[in-house]
Amino acid sequence: MDFNTVYAQKLTTADRVAALVKDDDWVDYGWAIGTPVSFDAALAKRLPELHGIKFRGGILCHVPEIFKIENQAEHFCWNSWHMGGIERKAVAAGYAYYSPLRYSELPRYYRESPDPLNIAVFVVAPMDSHGYFNLGPCASHLADAARKADKVFVEVNKNMPVCLGGYDNCLHISQVDGIIEGDNPPIDQLGGGGAPTEVDQAVARLVVDRIPNGACLQLGIGGMPNAIGAMIAESDLKDLGVHTEMYVDSFVDMAKAGRITGRCKNIDNGRQVYAFGAGTQKMYDYLDNNPECMSVPVDYTNDVRVISSLDNFISINNAIDVDLYGQVNAESSGTRSFSTALFAKSGPLVTCHLTAIANGSALLCLNLGPAAEGRCICTFKIAVAVRYIYVSTGTEGNTVFAADRSR
Repeated sequence: MDFNTVYAQKLTTADRVAALVKDDDWVDYGWAIGTPVSFDAALAKRLPELHGIKFRGGILCHVPEIFKIENQAEHFCWNSWHMGGIERKAVAAGYAYYSPLRYSELPRYYRESPDPLNIAVFVVAPMDSHGYFNLGPCASHLADAARKADKVFVEVNKNMPVCLGGYDNCLHISQVDGIIEGDNPPIDQLGGGGAPTEVDQAVARLVVDRIPNGACLQLGIGGMPNAIGAMIAESDLKDLGVHTEMYVDSFVDMAKAGRITGRCKNIDNGRQVYAFGAGTQKMYDYLDNNPECMSVPVDYTNDVRVISSLDNFISINNAIDVDLYGQVNAESSGTRSFSTALFAKSGPLVTCHLTAIANGSALLCLNLGPAAEGRCICTFKIAVAVRYIYVSTGTEGNTVFAADRSR
């Protein structure tokens, strides 16, 4: 097969692909930084004449053009696998919904669900010499979505990092119905929040002191994980490993400081394993063609059987509430859903944490913010030993109290 000839035959435009969408279609909009741009702009132009379109996507890093049309709910609904701030606003506006499920089961959902998928469009790196389009740091569930879809289109962006696998981190040209050559905009960046606060640093010190050499880390995103990552990078810890749902900038800092080698991992020795990633350009440059990093679907990274085979596995995630009985809420604040890859019982919080407890490893649930004032906000468990880390902030946010108590 002459891949360049096939490429030329399948070359199309965003407007032509948008013209294929019809009333009541299900359209998959990729994932995180793999959300289409050129196709999105083209579809937004004709969406006001369509009705009943059902989109699937998640972890939006920019506001799609389709969200900007008038009377959105009259024309489409957005179904989010994991919500971020953009999607929470869409839910409040009445045209988006959260699809509750365990993130680890998302590839299986595409394989087994009777729900249709008419069109799927993903942002990819340019085709390689073997006819493959790399999905960038978005393996997650996209290969199974492509297998499910009636029609698959890729939007090529030269700025998308090539993320090595693993498996299911690419689509072959034979799987693709059409190729859109986009305008190559910069890849979306997702910052990790502002500089760490005094509270962040106080809790981070308590956390880092309990991480042993050779531990395998799963880390979330935000000011607290960033503070932990920065302290690890400056510590004398060695031979750490990575097995995480989401790859974030903190891992880059630790790796460049020589803290990550993966030598002690029972499986995937020497590899940093992740399902998807979003961060700054520093992270994308680090992931690009890096054989140390291993992009795989989420039903591998979040599989309890895989995680339980890793010794000294330490899972560190944000939570919304933790009470004095150790009950963790990472799902909602009152009636408002916060379910995302960052604050999710459907994401790493349950899967990784329960596995960590089962195999005698460690888990850390971190909750910071105005709502956390005066509460128990961190739980640390090893086997059956339970430790609580209390952090209290003053009304002006300038008083810090941190204590580690055992029960």
